[in-house]
Amino acid sequence: MIDSGATRWVTDLMSSLGAPGAGLAIALENIFPPLPSEVILPLAGFTASVGGMGLYAALVWTTIGSVVGALALYGIGAALGRDRMVTLATKVPLVKVTDIERTEAWFERHGTKAVFFGRMIPVFRSLISIPAGVERMPLPVFLTLTTLGSALWNTAFVLAGFFLGERWEVVSGYVSTYSKVVLAAAGLALLVLIGMRVFRRSGRREQPAGRTSGRNLPADER
Repeated sequence: MIDSGATRWVTDLMSSLGAPGAGLAIALENIFPPLPSEVILPLAGFTASVGGMGLYAALVWTTIGSVVGALALYGIGAALGRDRMVTLATKVPLVKVTDIERTEAWFERHGTKAVFFGRMIPVFRSLISIPAGVERMPLPVFLTLTTLGSALWNTAFVLAGFFLGERWEVVSGYVSTYSKVVLAAAGLALLVLIGMRVFRRSGRREQPAGRTSGRNLPADER
């Protein structure tokens, strides 16, 4: 269900500022995910369809807003840095430094794809900017990938709102379902990971203390 308060706030912002208002709303959405892009973008398209702003201006300004919001989160990641991130992460139960090192290695190999495609995944589209900052992904690369990914996502939803007109809310319903599926899959993966870690720890505790590897026994006792 669409938050009528959020919708009213975004509508007022666009009425006051036009297309830059849509860009400001999207920038804030990147930093505060409860402000959903699936409401802002189709609403911007609908507003353009009734003459409240130009369609091209809506596309440009929402993309600028996405990049500005992503840059803010990139800056947070860069300010935290690896050492602080490791310190914070290791305070989380079942998280080890080796997990962080594997994540860093994964990001080094796949970071460009993660930043580009992550812009099209709800919730992760904002969060992906933080590890990019922590890992100090080259800023020109980050900006290029973020701009391209955001432009594709924003264009799809702004145009949907533009052509659906007063039925723009239909888009939000579909994206809400998509978001729930993504979050459920991520939650399930996290639970599986935690379960595997707990199982391994309990297995090590239950191993007999006096058990000795066969490699250390004399040949005639093996």
